[in-house]
Amino acid sequence: MSRKEPADTPLGDAFHLYDTTLRDGAQREGISYSVADKLAVARLLDDLGVGFIEGGWPGALPKDTEFFARAASGELKLNHAALVAFGATRKAGTKAEQDTQVRALLDSQAPVITLVAKSDLRHIERALRVDVDEACEMVRDTVAFLVGEGRRVFLDAEHFFDGYAFSPDTALKVLDAGVNAGADVAVLCDTNGGQLPLGLAETVREVKERTGFRLGIHCQDDTSCAVANSVAAAQAGVTHVQCTANGYGERAGNADLFAVTGNLVTKLGMEVLPTGGAAELTRVSHALAEIANLAPYTHQAYVGASAFAHKAGLHASAIKVDPLLYNHIDPASVGNDMRVLVTEMAGRASLELKGRELGVDLAGQPEALTSAVRKVKQLESEGWSFEAADASLELLLRREVDGPQSDVLDEPPFELESYRVVLDHRSDGEVVSEATVKVHVGGQRVIATAEGNGPVHALDAALREALSPHLSWLDSVELADYKVRILPGHPGTDAVTRVLVETSDGEREWTTVGVHGNIVEASWLALCDALVHKSLSEIGKP
Repeated sequence: MSRKEPADTPLGDAFHLYDTTLRDGAQREGISYSVADKLAVARLLDDLGVGFIEGGWPGALPKDTEFFARAASGELKLNHAALVAFGATRKAGTKAEQDTQVRALLDSQAPVITLVAKSDLRHIERALRVDVDEACEMVRDTVAFLVGEGRRVFLDAEHFFDGYAFSPDTALKVLDAGVNAGADVAVLCDTNGGQLPLGLAETVREVKERTGFRLGIHCQDDTSCAVANSVAAAQAGVTHVQCTANGYGERAGNADLFAVTGNLVTKLGMEVLPTGGAAELTRVSHALAEIANLAPYTHQAYVGASAFAHKAGLHASAIKVDPLLYNHIDPASVGNDMRVLVTEMAGRASLELKGRELGVDLAGQPEALTSAVRKVKQLESEGWSFEAADASLELLLRREVDGPQSDVLDEPPFELESYRVVLDHRSDGEVVSEATVKVHVGGQRVIATAEGNGPVHALDAALREALSPHLSWLDSVELADYKVRILPGHPGTDAVTRVLVETSDGEREWTTVGVHGNIVEASWLALCDALVHKSLSEIGKP
């Protein structure tokens, strides 16, 4: 399912970049990942080069249990990261091997387990309702059991900074119990998010000096200092930093993976990602925002669309002389672009590299590349987003490169004549959508009608009925996910809609995008791209 150790990062196991988007980040209000979403998030994080991916809490949440089961079955193949299961120490008054939650951690087959343990005397006595000795024994017993079963264990010391300030000896006893039982890292958690950088760094240095343990950091953002606190902790000696994509998390969120990584790489010179990984930060950030069905934060450090944007005036004049006069780093180093205009600009180099990744060679074709950049720029200004829709982007690039010479794109699997969707509110209160499509396929004009529980479902059903006799592969294709976002700038019922459609054929998944003022038309555009993209993969098959 996964490597036990992080691979292919220049610092290797000497420094851990640890992501908890799928567990802590999923606690953000408005986020609800499906299991398919969780698998997609894990793949993107692994592609980026994160060392550890915390997948959730198996045994406590059914979706997390299913995620680990599907990962263990081979559905999730990780090249860089080790998969981590999160859970709690055993309950008081029992043994670790008899605790069902601890057993669920083993059943997840994750090679690494992170255990949360209370390290604040007040929480131990009031929440756990045990004494310090029993709390430490719960930690010691659970860590030793899991290590004995061949798992690598990290210990999340919950409420550590508050607890250390209140009763330092208690907090250190909890760390000691975990590390001496075999935990590799003692993670100091600012669970309430109330710390400031100078005080937090001072505590980290003091704890490191007093214990000699390998330390990690986990910061919440309640003071808007989670990124600063995490970087300060790294400077003070921690070698394991826990973050979430785009700072997702409950309340004010967590330390933002992309800001923390950007600072570690560009400011501290720490090679925490594989070679070239930093240049993927912007792309991965935006793709993860799409999966979460949240608009990317335009003013996000390093990866936001406005992170290197400049208006006309002094900035623009200076930039003509030297872009670094007003940019703290080269935007390309984190996969971003400098912008002078308000609308987003696509860079030639980034599009060429993305084309290479998608199997479209733009090198040596400056006219096609220029046209593609212009088209992407125009479409993105109209609300299109290709960050999480590689299939639609590939079709766009192929049309620019191949043009009329592309048989598949010049002669797609079908041609639309018209479609119609009606809504029927029946006397018994049932609401049914009915769609009729007229298409030309296989040299024939085909008309098909179907019902569905919504306009998009009905349209998809009618299209399938029309095409199934002519496309042998269509039965294997199914809609895996469907996301709708109302784009800003067009309030009320006049809003422009962006639709993301994820399609699967049982072997792979691909995502397409459609944008229109009418949600049905936006959906139609995405559905059509999905089928055209599938037809490309069928070329040359018997």
